[in-house]
Amino acid sequence: QVQLVESGGGLVQPGGSLRLSCAASGSIFGINDMDWYRQAPGKQRELVATITSSGSTNYADSVKGRFTISRDNAKNTVYLQMNSLKPEDTAVYYCNAEIWTREGATWGTSDYWGQGTQVTVSS
Repeated sequence: QVQLVESGGGLVQPGGSLRLSCAASGSIFGINDMDWYRQAPGKQRELVATITSSGSTNYADSVKGRFTISRDNAKNTVYLQMNSLKPEDTAVYYCNAEIWTREGATWGTSDYWGQGTQVTVSS
């Protein structure tokens, strides 16, 4: 069984910072891309940032220059440093990872999701 557990959400004032963490655990044989998504009330879930296994990153235009995604491969953990937060960043943030697992002699990858963590930016 593989689990992704997020932490670090909360309430912050506009202009403030938060750091989200997402740790993967279980029978993991490797992790490809790790991503952060978010979903605001009444809106579709959107991709915020991606980091590959080699450390290449990509960001949504709305967060470029303010958010930084990073990962610690030894800890199977991905982070999202969020600076200069705006009210429009308010959402539930989810981590996602493409993880290699094995069942008997069969290897394969599957997408796993965390449970979500609420980020609220408000004065």
